[in-house]
Amino acid sequence: MNDAVRAWLLAQLGPATDTADLEVRYARLLSARAVANEVLSERRAKLLAEPLRMTVDGVVTIDQSNNLAGIERQITDLVDLVAPDELVEAEQGTDLVAAPLLHTHRAR
Repeated sequence: MNDAVRAWLLAQLGPATDTADLEVRYARLLSARAVANEVLSERRAKLLAEPLRMTVDGVVTIDQSNNLAGIERQITDLVDLVAPDELVEAEQGTDLVAAPLLHTHRAR
């Protein structure tokens, strides 16, 4: 994983994300987008495994539903982002063709 991919992943996942974990995932998945999607999906699953809202009357209320909505929105937004290890759509269709130049009139 190069510095541009690492910076993009940290921008998507937050600066506190373990870069060693990202390196291992990138070596396995070979795509920055796949790494980001996997990490965000794990975070989503972790939130869903616990109660989203908990209230102790008169003491505290914890509500994780906005965090869940934010992670789901982030997963959806990954579709529109271009990771640094991917080609831009314009680059994918661009081919270089070489052709020899010929004179229009033959010399005698």
